[in-house]
Amino acid sequence: MAVYTDINEDDLRQFLKAYDVGELLSYRGIAEGVENSNFLLHTEKFPLILTLYEKRVDEGDLPFYLGLMQHLADRGLSCPLPLARDDGEPYGRLCGRPAALISFLEGMWLRKPAATHCRELGVALARMHIAGQDFELTRKNALALRGWVDLWDKSAARADEVQKGLENEITEELASLEDRWPVDLPEGVIHADLFPDNVFFIGDKLSGVIDFYFACNDFLAYDLSICLNAWCFEKDGAFNVTKARALIEGYQSVRPLDKEEIEALPLLCRGSALRFFLTRLYDWLNTPAGALVVKKDPLEYLRYLRFHRSVETASEYGLERT
Repeated sequence: MAVYTDINEDDLRQFLKAYDVGELLSYRGIAEGVENSNFLLHTEKFPLILTLYEKRVDEGDLPFYLGLMQHLADRGLSCPLPLARDDGEPYGRLCGRPAALISFLEGMWLRKPAATHCRELGVALARMHIAGQDFELTRKNALALRGWVDLWDKSAARADEVQKGLENEITEELASLEDRWPVDLPEGVIHADLFPDNVFFIGDKLSGVIDFYFACNDFLAYDLSICLNAWCFEKDGAFNVTKARALIEGYQSVRPLDKEEIEALPLLCRGSALRFFLTRLYDWLNTPAGALVVKKDPLEYLRYLRFHRSVETASEYGLERT
């Protein structure tokens, strides 16, 4: 979440007239995240999240995102629900941008998740993958391998401003991944952005998953690799194999990985580390001055990428040999 577009109270009150939510009591911007503009609203009836979809989000994808949240909730997963307008439409327009109201999810995200939380995450991720199998809409992953190449083309010339030697290193890494990327793994709907700030807990129990605006169709194990990167490295850059083992065990308790997925996991982890390095690098170089957004350090994911290059088998992530 973030705020790129500011809103004024009069425009917001006019926007809310199309919804059965009562009068606006207060609102504030939410600075965490990097994608859309988000606000926490308190109305007479209940708290809500208002999302303004910024330029990186294709308005044509909104039926997929909003429909997926409803689909998963209907199958017992805890996730926010989009509120329909009085005319039945799932979203409207505010400040010249598509905008939706989303139900408020109870819980908080964890700054220091432990292994027990990682196991909860693995279970929830696998349940989401299974629940999404019969979702009728599809969306191509715009940030798959081809998207990485496009992002790199926009950033390569300035990469050495961030760290000397980056241009050569990432060019070689992309070439290696293009040669070796898997082509025939189990696919389905993935979240594709399941960082700790997108997972809420009440105590040690996972209470819900939010922010489905990168969701798409891709390899299911790729989603797991994103979580290994996002949840299993410590602040000093060390990989926590205890957390990784708990995450994978939780996932496999619901959906066991097949042999090909296990063999591909180190390569998938390299790819997901590169994906977030590239988007962070692009945002680091291009986020407009004055935007209420916390920029993420791209070098964090460069360190993860370098770690995964040294991994030979998935057993190094704590996955038990069979």
